[in-house]
Amino acid sequence: MSQIEKFIEKLLLGKSDNNFRFNDICNLLVHFGFEMRIKGSHHIFRKEGIPKMLNLQKDGDLAKNYQIKQVRMMLIEYKEEIF
Repeated sequence: MSQIEKFIEKLLLGKSDNNFRFNDICNLLVHFGFEMRIKGSHHIFRKEGIPKMLNLQKDGDLAKNYQIKQVRMMLIEYKEEIF
């Protein structure tokens, strides 16, 4: 199992939402073809074919807990378009 597969598995399990580094989440979304736009402290992710967007902000070096849940729900809801 590759590192990215392990990371996705950890993300989908939802047991450690407080322990995801912000840059790792951003890199994952870019890896899956999301376009990143930065406006101030907001990192906005969009992907063609997915009507929703993600708006993420840092909490120190970590991603915010509720935003990890949003990323997880988007990966589950749009898995056909993302994977």
